[in-house]
Formats: sequence, structure tokens, C-alpha cells
Amino acid sequence: MRIGQVARAAGVSVDTVRFYERRGILPAARRRPSGYRVFDAGAVERIRAAKTLQELGFTLDEVADALAAHDRGGATCESERWRLEAVVERIDARIAELTRAREAAAGTLEDCRAGRCRLIGLSG
Repeated sequence: MRIGQVARAAGVSVDTVRFYERRGILPAARRRPSGYRVFDAGAVERIRAAKTLQELGFTLDEVADALAAHDRGGATCESERWRLEAVVERIDARIAELTRAREAAAGTLEDCRAGRCRLIGLSG
């Protein structure tokens, strides 16, 4: 498959396919004598898998590591669960951080509505 076909089938841009290839998410494509990349049909599923992992909260490095573990063989849900546990922990920490920020902003807004503007340090 040519790069444009892979991109369309996977629902990503050609630049994304190139980026994934550079980052090692996709194995390097074979090249025709003209220099055009030629991917096997598995590239589409690999891109879809990478996008699914990213949607779950995996970083690109984590996606690459998870796919590499799969490629080495022997990866099971049991052996790889720790990856998703780490993502959930990171998301929980981010939610806690956002909750604190929201509470602080909401408190400042209430003060502002009550004429005690903490936003710029002046009374309104």
C-alpha cells in the first residue's frame, strides 16, 4: 500500500504516517526505486492500535514501548496491565490537579462577584 492509501484507511494524515514511521510506531516502509514508500496491510491496523492507545491516555513513547513488547511476542493482558495502571494513575493525578485549580478559580470568582477581587489584588 502507498502512504496515502494507508493514511486514508487508518483515518490519519500522511504526515501522521510519516511521523509514526520516524518514531518507530511503524516499521520502516520498503521503498520503490522511485523512492515512494510501500507499506504492508498491517500498517493500517498498527496505526489504529496506536491511536487507540493514545486515546486511552498513553504517551507516544508508551505506545511505542507497548507495541514493541507486542512485537517481541509473549505479551499478554496480564504482563502488560501495568502500562494501563500507570496511565490511570497519571490521569487520576491530573484530575486531582484540575480539581484543585477549578476550586481555586471558582473561589476567586465568588470573591470577585462579592466585590473582593483577588484576581488583580484590588477591591471592586
